[in-house]
Amino acid sequence: MIQAISIHKTGNKLLDEPIRLSKESITLNDELQDALLQYFLSSFKSEEYYRLYHTIDISLNAVYACISAIFENPQSLHEQSVNIAKHLYDKSTHPKIKGGEFYVAYLKDCHLNGKTMDAVGLFKSENKDTYIEVEPVTGGFDIESRQGININKLDKGCLIFNTEKENGFILSVVDNTNKGTEAQYWKDDFLGVLILNNDFMQTNQFLGITKHFVTKQIDEEFEMSKADKIDLLNRSVDYFKKHDQFDKEEFEQEVFFHPNVIESFQKFDQHYRQENAVDLADNFDISAQAVKQQARAFKSVLKLDKNFHIYIHGNRELIEQGIDENGRKYYKIYYEHEA
Repeated sequence: MIQAISIHKTGNKLLDEPIRLSKESITLNDELQDALLQYFLSSFKSEEYYRLYHTIDISLNAVYACISAIFENPQSLHEQSVNIAKHLYDKSTHPKIKGGEFYVAYLKDCHLNGKTMDAVGLFKSENKDTYIEVEPVTGGFDIESRQGININKLDKGCLIFNTEKENGFILSVVDNTNKGTEAQYWKDDFLGVLILNNDFMQTNQFLGITKHFVTKQIDEEFEMSKADKIDLLNRSVDYFKKHDQFDKEEFEQEVFFHPNVIESFQKFDQHYRQENAVDLADNFDISAQAVKQQARAFKSVLKLDKNFHIYIHGNRELIEQGIDENGRKYYKIYYEHEA
């Protein structure tokens, strides 16, 4: 339930677009409650969580200071929403950042890890859709187009749960519009967050390291066909799907087999962790959602010129690669049943 909500509009400060601050919060009827809850919350599906931070002291994080004040006194939501909107405007200095409506909402009875608690939601709408509106008039109908917000497409959002205040609260973050450099302003410049080191993060990161090793690094040390690399990626995902607990040594033996490949992966893994300041354990509970999310990025398609695509999902031994007497490359595929 939305207990209170304030709406402002922030432009791009670099482009001299204005900021428009409302004088008071607004009151919602039941229909608007339902529509806004759908708009605000439907995009939060990931188990990836964050916390607010600051390099010197957490109290110096602007969002943390404002959110702490709201949780201490929910009646201050509108006052603090003005401060948060000004902070967002100050950070909107990349030329590609779009202006839009900015919402600050106090949400009652939210759920996190099986517990019920309050949360503050920060949401921004940047893109508008065109809608057709048909109205009955005398003798027929009138039709016109309008610009509006699609409640099924949240552009940017953040849920800050009222728990673990001493560690920077727990946050869930959404950014569906920016994927380039300008995307960093929402998480890094505006919110100032660090990813929470939980099972989702551990699973997600380790699968990411494995994919990077197979697709980018392995060719520098070993001669390996695309089919063999796809087989390694498939075995990696299969390990995470078939196990509830991750064991690094067991994973390396089941996926890479050969001692030289295992040694190469270990060196790459260690270097990656140091370069990216990633803190990973060698044993952890596997997050099924992280596996499902990462598996989409593991390509199992073998592209042969512009003529054929072969989807490899299983046994690598059922595919043979060779060159015929005329120098033409080929793959021979064995199967039992034709679907």
